[in-house]
Amino acid sequence: MTAISIPDFSLVVLIGPTGSGKSSFARKHFLETEIVSSDHCRALVSDDETDQGATADAFDLLSYTAGLRLKRRLLTVIDATSVKREDRAGLVALARKYHALPVALVLDIDPGICHARNENRPNRAFGEHISRNHSRALRKGLRGLQKEGFRQVQIMKSPEEVDRLEIRREPLWTDRRSEQGPFDIIGDIHGCFDELTELLTRLGYVIDPFEEGAEELIHVRPPEGRMAFFVGDITDRGPKNVNCLRLVMGMVEDGAAHCVVGNHDFKLNKWLKGRDVKLTHGLDLTVAELEQTSPEFRKKVSDFIWDLRSHFWLADGRLVVAHAGLKEEMHGRGSGAVRTFAMFGETTGEVDEFGLPVRLEWARDYRGKADVVFGHTPAAEAEWLNNTLCIDTGCVFGGKLTALRWPERETVSVAAWQQYAVPAKPLDGSQQRSAQQDHDRLLYFDDYATKMRIETRFKSTIQIPEENSLAALEVMSRFAIDPRWLIYLPPTMAACPTTPEGPFLEHPEQAIMHYVDRGAVDLVAEEKHMGSRALLVIARDRDAAARRFGVEDGKSGVIYTRTGRPFFKDDGQEAAIIARIGQAMETSGLWGELQTEWVLLDAELMPWSAKAQDLLKTQYLPTVAAASQSATALMDAIGKAPDIEGLEALKELSVTQLANATAMRKTIDGYCWEAATVDDFKIAPFHVLAAEGQVFTDKPHTWHMEMLGRLAERDPILQTTGWRRFDGGNETERASICDWWLQHTGAGGEGMVIKPTGFLAYGERGLLQPAMKVRGRDYLRIIYGPDYDMPGNIERLRERGLGRKFSLAEREFKLGLEGLHRFVERKPLSKIHACALAVLALESEPVDPRL
Repeated sequence: MTAISIPDFSLVVLIGPTGSGKSSFARKHFLETEIVSSDHCRALVSDDETDQGATADAFDLLSYTAGLRLKRRLLTVIDATSVKREDRAGLVALARKYHALPVALVLDIDPGICHARNENRPNRAFGEHISRNHSRALRKGLRGLQKEGFRQVQIMKSPEEVDRLEIRREPLWTDRRSEQGPFDIIGDIHGCFDELTELLTRLGYVIDPFEEGAEELIHVRPPEGRMAFFVGDITDRGPKNVNCLRLVMGMVEDGAAHCVVGNHDFKLNKWLKGRDVKLTHGLDLTVAELEQTSPEFRKKVSDFIWDLRSHFWLADGRLVVAHAGLKEEMHGRGSGAVRTFAMFGETTGEVDEFGLPVRLEWARDYRGKADVVFGHTPAAEAEWLNNTLCIDTGCVFGGKLTALRWPERETVSVAAWQQYAVPAKPLDGSQQRSAQQDHDRLLYFDDYATKMRIETRFKSTIQIPEENSLAALEVMSRFAIDPRWLIYLPPTMAACPTTPEGPFLEHPEQAIMHYVDRGAVDLVAEEKHMGSRALLVIARDRDAAARRFGVEDGKSGVIYTRTGRPFFKDDGQEAAIIARIGQAMETSGLWGELQTEWVLLDAELMPWSAKAQDLLKTQYLPTVAAASQSATALMDAIGKAPDIEGLEALKELSVTQLANATAMRKTIDGYCWEAATVDDFKIAPFHVLAAEGQVFTDKPHTWHMEMLGRLAERDPILQTTGWRRFDGGNETERASICDWWLQHTGAGGEGMVIKPTGFLAYGERGLLQPAMKVRGRDYLRIIYGPDYDMPGNIERLRERGLGRKFSLAEREFKLGLEGLHRFVERKPLSKIHACALAVLALESEPVDPRL
């Protein structure tokens, strides 16, 4: 048995005459789906796999199919003769396009054997000359396969050799997806040994004693479970290049660190191998130090650099480390182009006024899922941009040496002990906005105008059809607030299961038992205020708003509706309310307690008429007027009519209808009043959703209500919400909640919200409904009409379907929190807006709006 190893991502080209056994070999060693056969492609385009007239179309199909597989990073096997160099050239080019390693498996079988096999196969009477010609063409180019670009060549010269071959698959050298971290990724060192040891010590690494000026490797013990990661450029420009090499090489040898190759490392190795290189950009300092070391040490350094990888693809594909960064289509792949990009980045071939290469800003267009951490181009600060982070903060130029703790996404820096070199281009640390905020001043249509698939941290993927995305994009682009403030859209809330009988359509008993039946008995009931849903983003001051949100509008916050529109037309009213709530945050001590300069509150803003004027004028008040006039006219007609048998029942009906219309008008009036000044508004917050570094879904609803109760004590514009925690499995406590609901709704309250005490509650089938509204009998007249609870009507309404509403509420809840987590984690605004846009897009689904 002869065993060979091939990369698990590669383009495997089977080369051999017709009849050499390529197809049988392929089926033995590879999955059917991995094999792209020229014969099969010929059959697909012509219904005859031997139709030579279809060869051109067949190979177009073969290349297209293989390209799609390689694009998706799937091992692909080409089953075709490929005996001519020109046939193989296209396949090598295809492999290079998708950064796959081309592998040649050659079946150099005697043409006589090949011809004999063909004679026993249907439709293969080619003649003996075909096998001879194929064999001759193959052997003509056999020695040049590696020069053609094949990275691996295996030649089998007999059927016995073919049968003995065993193929093993191994990950590419760059594929370390099995390594999960956590990692401490350290920026370009450039000989700054003192700063490196200080940084490692701060990160918790223990450096063993070592002798200055020696050649022994320096050993470093990492904190339990962690590993260091160096992004390359270990030497040049700094004062202690050999010590840096000793330490990095020692950590890598001990398995305490990984290192990728940088452009300075690459150039140093060319010198070590005796190549003619210019001793510029600090290489002269490194060479001067290395010339004082032994040839054995220099050989060890050369071997070390030669073995460094272009990049590492880590943590199930969630992290990429490369010296100069890496585009998404290059992650976990191997080619000369990948290695060049990873070391040097992407340039135009021009130089700027400082004599430096003009670099293309690949990170601005990056939309990949993996975090890409790199160095190479020094910056004053390490700042995230589209899930990429340049960790080179110019230590050798007097800046800082910075490390990223991953997956924590925390940076740790130490200041340079001194400036060792003068940068060709000054480090710009004067920008007011972060790199991400500056980029997010412009959003891209193509990021949203498509079918969206949003993966949430709730282990579910939510899909949004393109037409829904476009409709939501139209609304948001025309009517929404400044997108930099728009960090969250709230979910709709499901109505409780319908009562099976009695005078009520909704009752707390059904909501409570919904949760109890799913194992959730620790519940909270909260008063539901009749107003309009409002999201309040409050910053401590204008400077804090500019720092965190990247805005230039001079605001210290915004108030917007559940569809992302400004709540107030009068900016003065909005500013006054925000200032008062910010002051309440100050006097209550919540800014300090939450350790934040901004907060997001979820609230009801009253009066209802503040935002519902159009609905009142066009829908609700006309409904009341029509019902009242109809009932009154009927009563007048009955009063003037002669004594006709049966009119009494009709009269009773008209009296009831008039009473229902009057009740509806009274309910509406209770929710509406003139709001001419700021003091006329009432805001009832019920969630402290997020603050810097925190999304408060880990806090129970009792915590939220207690925090907001403290806030409401500080300003009368804030209204407290009545709430009770109770045991849903206790019949007495359930009855008490139901009585409270009756009292509250009987006094004009809209209803209540029943929810698990924990913000996130799970049952056997996953996430439970986050909350259910139980609306009062009189309030429902606004929703279903004044006569909804008359016997015939209420029985019909009991058949209402709630499944779609439940599904919608759950999906919107997941999307909203996913977007909020992304903002807190400082993800690109495009990623946050995808979630907000998806919430709005879901509102296009055909769900009964009365629910």
